[in-house]
Order: sequence, then C-alpha cells, then structure tokens
Amino acid sequence: MNQLDQLRQHTVVVADTGNFHQLAQFAPRDATTNPSLILKAVQQPEYAPLLRECVAAQPDAALPEIVDAVLVRFGLEILQAIPGRVSTEVDARLSFDTAATLARARRLIDLYAAAGIGRERVLIKIAATWEGIAAATVLEREGIHCNLTLLFAFCQAVACGDAGVTLISPFVGRIYDWHKKAAGAAWNEAASAGAADPGVRSVRAIYEHFKCHGIATEVMGASFRNTGQILALAGCDLLTISPELLAALQTSAAPLARALDAEAARKLTLPAVHHDERDFRWALNEDAMATEKLAEGIRAFAADAARLDRLILDLRA
Repeated sequence: MNQLDQLRQHTVVVADTGNFHQLAQFAPRDATTNPSLILKAVQQPEYAPLLRECVAAQPDAALPEIVDAVLVRFGLEILQAIPGRVSTEVDARLSFDTAATLARARRLIDLYAAAGIGRERVLIKIAATWEGIAAATVLEREGIHCNLTLLFAFCQAVACGDAGVTLISPFVGRIYDWHKKAAGAAWNEAASAGAADPGVRSVRAIYEHFKCHGIATEVMGASFRNTGQILALAGCDLLTISPELLAALQTSAAPLARALDAEAARKLTLPAVHHDERDFRWALNEDAMATEKLAEGIRAFAADAARLDRLILDLRA
C-alpha cells in the first residue's frame, strides 16, 4: 500500500489545486482552491477557454460578479471530480470588511445554488482576521459553512472554534518558512523536521486543544513544503495537499503511522482559552510570525486577485 492510501486510513485527503483535470488520479474526498491557484489555472491553455466563456456570458456584469462566476465555474468542475466539498475563497481584499465579506460569500453560495449545488458541498474560504471570523460567525448561523484560512496563530484557531466555524486551515509550510528564515545560519533542518517542525507543532497544538475541549471545528493542515510535514500530521481531521506532494506520497511505499490521535487528545488536561476582540488582537500582535505571515498572505492573494481582474478586463476590451 502506498503512503497516500495509508494516509487515507487516518485522515481525509484533500487536493489543493485549481487544476481539476488532475483530481481523478489522486481520488481526494474534498478540494481547496485559492486566488493564486485559480490565477495559475486560467493562464494554462486547457483552462483559458473557461475564462473566456465566463466573461462572454456576462457582457454587462460588474467585474466582481464575473470573478465570482469564474471561481464558481472552477468549483463546479471540481465537484464533478470529487465526492465531497470544494472550498471557494472570498476576495482577499475584503479581509478587513465584515459586511463586504458577507455579501460576497452569500453571492458565491447563490451561484452554486443556481447550478444545483447544495450548501453541504461548499465551504466559503475566508481569511482568519477578526473581521473574517465575525463574518463566518454570521454565515454559519445562516447554514453557510466556512473554511477559515491564512491561520498561523493559536489565537486565530481559538476564535474560530468559539465562532463555530466548520473548518480551519492552519498553515504548516509558511510557519516553517518564517522560522527557517529567522534562524538564518543557525537553522538545523534535521532537528526541526517531522514532529519538531514548527508548523507541525502549531497544528498539533490546535488539534489537541480542539479535541480536548470538544470543539467541533474540523482541523485541516495546509501549506506543506515536504511529505515529512504531512506524515507528521497523519491523523489530523483533514490535510489539503498539492498535486506534487500527493504524487510523491503515491509513489512511496514506506510505512506510515498515525501521528495525531483524537482519543489520546481528549484525555489531555489543557486549559480552556477564549478571546474577545481586544485579547485576540493583542495575542496576534504578540506573535511576530503570525502577524507577518497573515499580512503577507493577504497581500499575495490580493495581488493575484488583481491580476485575475486584469485578465478579465483584457478579455472585455
């Protein structure tokens, strides 16, 4: 049995891609997308016609409406290839605007509904800012399920759990990147691998806290740099993995053991943690890594959203 099949015995495997033609070979249950993945896909020859069709179908629509139509079109194609859920992301430029995030999330859900897709098959992806979490709180009460992304700090996870969001995506690779860069010449790769990886440790702490306190929010590790990080989180509720790393797991027959265990976590004695807005903002501010990576991630997704805007405007010219 290859490592990908072994992983499925402990964890729900999710594909992190906008390239829906790749999905069949890995048979994930769910799939996640983001602005960068969609931008990358629409610039490939096999997906360029899809973008042109979406633009041509709405000659009088506002730019944000066309963007949402493109995102949902990719989501619909992905849903034909998987049995589970697709995550579709709200424009990162709205990360600090609760009302605008709510409006875009509802429109995405309406577009899916118009195509015959029920809410149970869609996760609205929102950056885990205080404003984003506030929007997710409202959406979850409306029966719109959310995936809170760009999550780097324990305080973000705690706030999401208190908000009752369906799923969070704590990032592993970007935390690893930050610590490696900060350590410079002193970085010891071997000593910081596997269970000792700072990104892996972050996800483990969140997972154990949620299971210990009976928090229903699903934990989905994301943003992996190598298969070692994935193996160190086997047993996490879900893991979203790039096609390149899915292929690496698929071609390896090395043994894979469960690393995270919900029953063991429930027996831990961990303090309850809750944050109001003031405490949340202070805790995030005190975490230099999370503060920097959250801001950097929002900027990068916003930049790619702007590039997608320009592609659409060029087609309309």
